[in-house]
Amino acid sequence: MKIFDKKTRNFIFTIAVFVIAIMASGCKKFLDTQKQGSYSTETYPFANGAGDNPYDQYVFGAYNELRSYNVHVDGFLVATSIRSDDADKGSTPTDGGADVIGMDNFSIVPTNGRCNALWTGYYNMISKANLVLDQVENNKDIIATDGAKIQAQAEAKFIRGYAYFMLVRLFGRVPLVDKVVGASDSNIPQSTPAQIYTFIEADLQFAAANLPASWPSKFVGRLTKGAANGMLAKVYLTQQKWGMAMASANAVMTSGQYDLSTSYDKVFREEGENSKESVFEVQATASAAVPTANGIQLTSHQGIRGSGIWDLGWGWNTPSVQLEAAYETNDPRRERTILYTSTAGNPRQTIYGETLPVGLPNPRYNNKVYTNPAIRASVGHRFGYWMNVRILRYADVVLMYAEAANELGGATNTTAALTALNSVRERARRGAPAGTLPDITVTDQTALRTIIQHERRIELAMEYDRFFDLIRWGATTAQAAMSAAGKTAFSFDRDKYLPIPLTQIDLSKNVLTQNFGYN
Repeated sequence: MKIFDKKTRNFIFTIAVFVIAIMASGCKKFLDTQKQGSYSTETYPFANGAGDNPYDQYVFGAYNELRSYNVHVDGFLVATSIRSDDADKGSTPTDGGADVIGMDNFSIVPTNGRCNALWTGYYNMISKANLVLDQVENNKDIIATDGAKIQAQAEAKFIRGYAYFMLVRLFGRVPLVDKVVGASDSNIPQSTPAQIYTFIEADLQFAAANLPASWPSKFVGRLTKGAANGMLAKVYLTQQKWGMAMASANAVMTSGQYDLSTSYDKVFREEGENSKESVFEVQATASAAVPTANGIQLTSHQGIRGSGIWDLGWGWNTPSVQLEAAYETNDPRRERTILYTSTAGNPRQTIYGETLPVGLPNPRYNNKVYTNPAIRASVGHRFGYWMNVRILRYADVVLMYAEAANELGGATNTTAALTALNSVRERARRGAPAGTLPDITVTDQTALRTIIQHERRIELAMEYDRFFDLIRWGATTAQAAMSAAGKTAFSFDRDKYLPIPLTQIDLSKNVLTQNFGYN
């Protein structure tokens, strides 16, 4: 967690006068929340003449969208995790209404508000990124070096590429908007997923070529070459471009910037933010004076739904019994992922030694977003707005490398796949009883594929990847997993994509067309 002092908070106010135009909606908004990282009048990179990038005022506007409610909070949680076999909606049976219950049980309709919120959230982020690129290209009043221009372009293109990656996985066919547009230009037809992926690849390739390997500590959380290569690996993996995925993941693994030295237990604590495990994290912060405005609400949606000191959130996204049963014997990752609540005669404790009460609405909660009670006290609220969101971890990159290597086949690649896979298992079993999570020695490609897929499920459980993984692994795998979880209404051909929001179809005057299977 990043804590801001009074001088920093005052400086936030002074930079809020920078106007960020959102041309697609024909309106203007102010950059009114804290930028990526922690900046003050001394550390802001251009205000005092110490930096060399005058485009940061626009770049920070694009970063700011990463914390948006419509980007990485409500709909994001439901679409990426609650829809999967690893999680249930949780809370009370009716909480969330038809929108959330429909996504959980696969009776999704084109009027679903979460679908429309995701659509608008990611397109707002694209608009902010396009504004950065437009300023670099067309604002002649800004004097900047070529290096400053390229740096701003690289950060903007990563953000735009990531937004389109989310959109194409969520909706399939979406409009491709690559410049600042006005309201009269809003009726842009959908491009095919293949066209969108080509565009994403170009954006992320530019970012990978031009972002720095690391930043000074005062710029914690800004995008890096490793983040771009790691995201490229996932883009390639989704398209089954195995060689390119392996190469991109290897670029991260050989960069010297990341490793598996941070214990699995500490990765998800506040003290584990921006560690050697972190490839791409959405930054959040809070203080007693500014408890929520500079943070993100994702943690509060998943906090324990209790009363008094145990009123920590909405209680959504609870680990399923299917996930609970999937762990190998003594795997420490189960207890670090699943927070078990107390029952009569069986008290349970949190990772900070608090005894949980009996009678909470759900038997399990997501332990990876459990907050430090000392920080709750210092901030003055319980809802975890200060918690960063881990979008891409190093272990994810290593497992992508293993998966791609196995798919390529051959003795050398199989050995590489096993080495990568076993490095993740070795980190996970540290401190566990002897014999826990033994190294995998299987060399049969089909059997190893199943093992790697299972390892991804366990290592990345509750981390917003499972649904997308199931879809990219194909209809047979996805349908079987959903059926086993009791989500019998799931239909791969329809539910691999969300419906195009009816609101957007109406606004486009029917230029946009609906996805397969939705009326």
